[in-house]
Amino acid sequence: MQKFLIVTADDFGLHEAVNDAVEQASHAGVLTAASLMVGAPAAGDAIRRAHSLPGLRVGLHVVLADGAAMLAHSLIPALTDHNGRMNNRMFVNGLRYFAVPKVRRQLEEEIRAQFAAFARTGLRLDHVNVHKHFHLHPTLLEMLLRIGTEYGVSAVRVPDEPLWFAAAAGSWMAGVAAGVNGVLLAPWVALMKYRLRSARVFYNDRIFGVAASGSMDEAKLLTILGRLPAGVTEIYLHPATLSGRVIAASMDGYHHADELAALLSPRVRAAIAAAGVGHGGYGDIPRARERHAA
Repeated sequence: MQKFLIVTADDFGLHEAVNDAVEQASHAGVLTAASLMVGAPAAGDAIRRAHSLPGLRVGLHVVLADGAAMLAHSLIPALTDHNGRMNNRMFVNGLRYFAVPKVRRQLEEEIRAQFAAFARTGLRLDHVNVHKHFHLHPTLLEMLLRIGTEYGVSAVRVPDEPLWFAAAAGSWMAGVAAGVNGVLLAPWVALMKYRLRSARVFYNDRIFGVAASGSMDEAKLLTILGRLPAGVTEIYLHPATLSGRVIAASMDGYHHADELAALLSPRVRAAIAAAGVGHGGYGDIPRARERHAA
């Protein structure tokens, strides 16, 4: 197997408009996977739809920032406000996760609760990733792997995006920022890959969607497909039938409907077919390798 492509919709369950987009894109054949927010407002609707979509591979999108927790505030007061929401102060929280034992215990309880909630859906766990790629934090990754082992985790997303795409996805200054961030994050990405290999957990070779989060339109998908390298590539998007703040307050600049249009594009579907790549979820990779070897 020279090339394998995974096309994922994140934030499955966040809003019914997201769930509707996932269903449409799965039927269209370009979208192969979705990452489920088990504590999100429309998670029940997402689970119902997922059971009716046999071609959709569903993973767990663990939420530890900017979202609703599974556990009540009284059980994890160090992680949530009185409405049960976790804030987006990732740098500060990352220091607390590393330094404060009480906070780490509550964090572990919340991660376990999200895995348990996914297990109750009856869906097969295709992969695990973390909202806003927070599992780059070594403490979170350690918990994710240790707890995930109990729930059969076999694949974890690594947010390692090629610099050429990160630079092209925005302005010149965005490209500079992407380069700086890439250099700063490189040690953490390398550590993540090492720990995943040590745990015998599979991961993607590269990803697309980080620098252009919320604006992965048809042109960007066609550019990626035209330069698709060997190995396992994951492209992730945030499709929905509505856009912006109606989906979430923190997504004011997101063009969800444009991302759905890209997933429904005949040109994108034709480009995938022309590329002659394996296409599916993480769980489909072993069979693709067997077919290639034969």
